[in-house]
Amino acid sequence: MKLSKLAIVVIGSTIMVSCGPSNKGEDASSSDSTEMSSGDNKPEEKVMLEAKATINPASGSNMHGEMTFTDLGEGDVTFKLTVEGAEPGTHAVHLHQTGDCSAEDATSAGGHWNPSDVEHGKRAVDMKFHAGDIDNMEVGADGKGELTMTISGWSIGGADSTNIIDHAVIIHAKEDDFATQPSGAAGKRVACGVIEKAD
Repeated sequence: MKLSKLAIVVIGSTIMVSCGPSNKGEDASSSDSTEMSSGDNKPEEKVMLEAKATINPASGSNMHGEMTFTDLGEGDVTFKLTVEGAEPGTHAVHLHQTGDCSAEDATSAGGHWNPSDVEHGKRAVDMKFHAGDIDNMEVGADGKGELTMTISGWSIGGADSTNIIDHAVIIHAKEDDFATQPSGAAGKRVACGVIEKAD
């Protein structure tokens, strides 16, 4: 009887040992498969599109500078505008319809970029405003000014109604009052630059 019980224990142990490596092998295989799978599914890096405009004088001013744009995706574009040689004070900044700064007074850039055909207004305040309406920039006594914003509803290379490429950046002699139609009584155009996609 003791021998019979011993035989059962030995047989049971043999079965457990023989099953063990097989299960471990399956687990290892499953683990390897999971690791390979996760390695193949690396998230793609998002490439942000960029654009720039070189700001040149207009209407006899000495203002010059640069405006750089980065498309953040989902309808948002951030920009940084820096100028030098400007008259101290407050200057309106807009995007105009035509990317042409050839006229001495920059009138070749046409009117405000306004694909929705609405009235001029102030972003984040008015319900309606031109796509090209931006804000005012402050210039110090040293003739230097800077403006940084993130604009919703713009793109770099997107649909015509949002694409900023080949429009003109216009800086005006005076501030935008955000009320007078069609351009905020901002005065003459003292600087102009055409927006181009960065290499």
